[in-house]
Amino acid sequence: MASDEQSIPVFDAHLHIIPAGFPLVENQGFRPEPFDVSAYRKVAKPLGIVGGTVVSGSFQGTDQTYLQAALAALGASYAGVTNLPAGATDKEILELARHGIRAARINLYRGSPETAKNLPEFAARLWELAGWHIEVYASAGAILELEPVFAGLPKLSLDHLGMQAAALPALLRLAGGGVKVKATGFGRVDLNVADTLNAIANANPDALMFGTDLPSTRANRPFSPADIDLINQTLTGEQARKALFENAAEFYGLEAGPH
Repeated sequence: MASDEQSIPVFDAHLHIIPAGFPLVENQGFRPEPFDVSAYRKVAKPLGIVGGTVVSGSFQGTDQTYLQAALAALGASYAGVTNLPAGATDKEILELARHGIRAARINLYRGSPETAKNLPEFAARLWELAGWHIEVYASAGAILELEPVFAGLPKLSLDHLGMQAAALPALLRLAGGGVKVKATGFGRVDLNVADTLNAIANANPDALMFGTDLPSTRANRPFSPADIDLINQTLTGEQARKALFENAAEFYGLEAGPH
C-alpha cells in the first residue's frame, strides 16, 4: 500500500564516500572511482536526505583518515561505520567514537580482518567500551550458518536485505529479535525486493533501515530514486516512515536535520 505522505524525511543508513587522495586497497581486482562529499550531496539533496551513515568499503581497508574527514564535512547528522583493525586499542576506538564513528563492519562477503569465530568477543568488547554495534555484509549461506551467533550479539544490522532469498527465514527470525536489516543495494540482490520488504516490515516494523548504497560500486544496477518510491508503494505509510527515517535515526542515535 502506498504511503499518503509526500514529504517523508529520509535517513540514508548506508552510503560510501570515496574521496581522492586517500588510501585504497584493491579488493578482488577492484578499485573504485572517486565519489566525494560534494558528489554525494548533489544526489542526496533532491531526495530529501537529512542524515545518514558513511560505511567503509572493503576497498578502503582499515584507513580511518578518509572517514573522519567525510564525517567532519557532512556534519553531526551523519555517523560512521568502520573497518576496524584487529589490533585496535581501547584508546584508538574511543578516539574514533569521538569523531562520530558508531559501529564496526564485518565484511564476510568480500573478506574481513575479523572472523566469525571471534565475533562474539569482538562485538562484546566494542559494545561495552564504546556502545558500538556490528554491521555485517554476508551471503545468505553465511547468515543461515551464523544465525545463532548473530542472535547473541548485543546490537546488529545486516546489509542489503540478506543478499539472497534463501536468507529470508533467518532474517525474519533475527528481525523479530531486534536485529536491523538494511533496505539497501536493490541492484545487487538476488531476491524479490518488494516481497522481502513486506515480510520484514510485517515481522518487525522497527527492523528495516533504508540506504542508498551510493555510489553503488560493483552493483548490477546503481541506486535509483525509484528505490525510495518502491518502499513507499510497497509498505504502509507507518512502515515506510519507519524504514525511511525513524528506525535508522534512532538506531544511530542521531538527530538528523538539514546539512
